[in-house]
Amino acid sequence: MSIVRIALDVPLSTLFDYTVAEGVVAAIGQRVIVPFGRRQMVGVVMECVATTDVSPERIKPVVQVLLDSAPLSAGLLDLLRFCSDYYRYPIGQTVLPALPARLRSDKPIISKPILSYRLSASGAALDLDSFPKRKVVQRRILAKLTEQSCNLAQLKALSATVGAQLKTLEQQGWVEQYASTPSLALPLQGGELARGQDVASGVTHIFDNAHILTSEQQLAVDSITQASGYACFLLHGITGSGKTEVYVHLMHHVLQRGGQVLLLVPEINLTPQLENYFRSRFPDVNLISLHSGLSEGERLHNWQQAQLGAAQIVLGTRLSVFAELPKLALIIVDEEHDSSFKQQDGLRYSARDVAIFRANQRGVPIVLGSATPSLESYHNAQSGRYQMLKLTGRALAAARLPAVRCININQTVMHHGISENLLREIGQRIVRREQSLIFINRRGYAPVLMCTGCGWLSGCKHCAGKMVLHLKDQRLRCHHCGYQIRVPHACPSCGNADLHPVGSGTQRVESVLQERFPDARILRVDRDSTRNKRAWQTMREQIHANEVDILVGTQMLAKGHDFPALTLVGVLNPDSALYSSDFRAAEKLFAQLVQVAGRAGRADKPGEVLIQTAFPEHPLFRALQTHDFEGWAASQLAERQMAGFPPFVYQAMLRAEGKQENEVYRYLNEARTAAVASSHSMEIPGQVEIFGVVPAAMPRRANHIRAQLLIQSTTRKGLQQFLRAWQPLLDALTAQKLRCSLDIDPLEF
Repeated sequence: MSIVRIALDVPLSTLFDYTVAEGVVAAIGQRVIVPFGRRQMVGVVMECVATTDVSPERIKPVVQVLLDSAPLSAGLLDLLRFCSDYYRYPIGQTVLPALPARLRSDKPIISKPILSYRLSASGAALDLDSFPKRKVVQRRILAKLTEQSCNLAQLKALSATVGAQLKTLEQQGWVEQYASTPSLALPLQGGELARGQDVASGVTHIFDNAHILTSEQQLAVDSITQASGYACFLLHGITGSGKTEVYVHLMHHVLQRGGQVLLLVPEINLTPQLENYFRSRFPDVNLISLHSGLSEGERLHNWQQAQLGAAQIVLGTRLSVFAELPKLALIIVDEEHDSSFKQQDGLRYSARDVAIFRANQRGVPIVLGSATPSLESYHNAQSGRYQMLKLTGRALAAARLPAVRCININQTVMHHGISENLLREIGQRIVRREQSLIFINRRGYAPVLMCTGCGWLSGCKHCAGKMVLHLKDQRLRCHHCGYQIRVPHACPSCGNADLHPVGSGTQRVESVLQERFPDARILRVDRDSTRNKRAWQTMREQIHANEVDILVGTQMLAKGHDFPALTLVGVLNPDSALYSSDFRAAEKLFAQLVQVAGRAGRADKPGEVLIQTAFPEHPLFRALQTHDFEGWAASQLAERQMAGFPPFVYQAMLRAEGKQENEVYRYLNEARTAAVASSHSMEIPGQVEIFGVVPAAMPRRANHIRAQLLIQSTTRKGLQQFLRAWQPLLDALTAQKLRCSLDIDPLEF
């Protein structure tokens, strides 16, 4: 009887020993069903051992070895072990959630056939020249299928209406479906692709190379493609400098050699746009996406395509950093500075940092792309740990960086939060049939409702925050816990009926603009207006077709989008970040404003950015006006070094929340006492700094009291050594009825 050690999705930092019957093979990485307590669970075999410390009568046998999917590779298991160790999180709760939901279930996986499309006999006999020219999409589909058979994902690159047009073509009898079942053969394992080995047979036409690179783009491509083994590159390119074009050429280089590319993007909103773009540039390549917008079946199918090495480009959000990629040859992290790459619950990992470790583990290059790199990455590039590559000019010769001007809100006429100067500029753009974007990072009508009689504010009864007025559906909503009530007719405190909205949200800005420009076509883009699955795609098509005059939006609109007719960006109320307690607030604001400013003037029309602020002389706005990221970053790094903040120190945050305030603080104070004892036992005492227990930035949320304890060290190794000594003492503390979490390299304070 052999013994296997299995990872299970339970909150215990250990593997569990089970026996395997003679003649049954349970390979490392294989999924198995095992008894655990009174239930059965799916686990993953992590080790096979000859002996165990557990007494024989306590070891239960494996119920079933699941052979309906290939085992996880040794490389992926090593990556997950590293994450469990570095982020101090149970191994089972690290391994299982990294898999698609279907692989965590004990129900057998039935490989559904993949539907592909081809021309029927009558379709092949069609004369495309005589096909009606007004049926543009149908002509495109038929032309594509004349070259080769395609699946639906490949055809979607032609148009958003492909699904409906295919049905019409099928009904006419010109196109037919056929099914093919994906093979579940074992994937290739670890570094199979020898450097320089060319398996480009049939891959010569995969690349639409209609774009000529600038000298800076070519230098970046050459530097990365000539790298031997692991190397980390920071591609620092201004907005519109053509970072995506560099990615395309790098992908082509890798695909010609039979490798796989992993491209990470921060948000699901960016995946359809990028997916369509890369499909148009690589029409014959198997590109798959991995993100939370997919159904369970789609996610499993795409994940298995990656695992089999059949998917050549994998485009996804942060969880796709754990995708199985046997022929991985390049990793790209786009908008690497974005905080969305950091998971804020469960395994609190940074997908960017895990991607760097994975590239190092596999001996492949990784590219971090950003117009405003995180100060951590920028510092690493300055100190030589990463290689800096710069794109200082816009890719289109006619495109120029937008002119940035500040409007002093203390010295101008304001109309419900919008200055007269900005309204005048918007009016000029409407006359010229150009688009304007008004950026305000707060959805709803107004941040708070106030009584003019007694000063009552619409606070949330469950949180330390305020409820936001949503005028359209007459609700007050808390954006922290979700609690909502109808707008009261009178003040709940004094009965006064004179309640006024204070401040502005996207809905209020929209109504002010509708009042001022009654004939303008105004589109609001925020989480409320894009709840439906296809809403954002439809909106994007409207913007590109120039069917919109004014866009009002939150940070959803700030990233990565290319709107050729957009020439004016107005930024409302950015000042709150300037007096935030978060030391990263200014860094985040600068990145956000550079991103949103970068939407203006990307084509041949000059762009302009107007920022409404009470502090027009602030160094942050001065740096924005001169497009001086280097100067701004240097001053921020100097401040961080003086204050002892990252990237010059390494941090860990212990958080606790519960219904009883005394319980939360008791636990954290006991944890602090244990931390002091752990730091004294280290090789170099005093290498770790332990701060006092303090309330969280939002001390009460959803009726839970929240507090935190910060630990920091001057070295990453010192912090990890401390955490290993502290963890067993933490585990021994009683934390009943509390939600506790340890966050390594925290972003939220």
